[in-house]
Amino acid sequence: MKENQKTRKPALKKKTNHILLGIVALFVIGIAILSGLKSNSNSKVQVTKPGKTITATTNENGDAIIPISEISETATFYSYDKLDTKIEFLAVKASDGTIRTAFNTCQVCYASGKGYYKQEGNVLKCQNCGNTFKMDQVEVVKGGCNPVPIFENYKETTDSSIIIKNENFKEAESIFANWKN
Repeated sequence: MKENQKTRKPALKKKTNHILLGIVALFVIGIAILSGLKSNSNSKVQVTKPGKTITATTNENGDAIIPISEISETATFYSYDKLDTKIEFLAVKASDGTIRTAFNTCQVCYASGKGYYKQEGNVLKCQNCGNTFKMDQVEVVKGGCNPVPIFENYKETTDSSIIIKNENFKEAESIFANWKN
């Protein structure tokens, strides 16, 4: 009987060690996850998935500041919250490397409230009429069913950012009056 107890004790001790090791591993993983969530919530650079919007950073004048480092071939959608009307705009890197900007509302369908764009593959698609618009056409084409361009003379581009003046948002406020996005 003594011999049987001796063989059980090491097996029980081994099992207990595995359980404790598993608990410690789960604890460490939990701390790592919580630390990651905490550091992401304080981050200034926000990464978004297509179809999601982030609030634009603004300066003391209410001008929107877009870090050029955030812009890629996937459209980045920004909301502007300094006025009473919800306004959304987008920035995207065209195939020639230039950064293009536009208000995220269709020049024809804006009054419907559903004339905004979502990216589908390599095009923007109007959610009202279904018209598609190539990324390379953003800020180039004006008139017709396309995003309302924010041309170079309405923004300032530096080495690190694009600044869109508050006055441009005030002027565009009326085309977002019925917006339902």
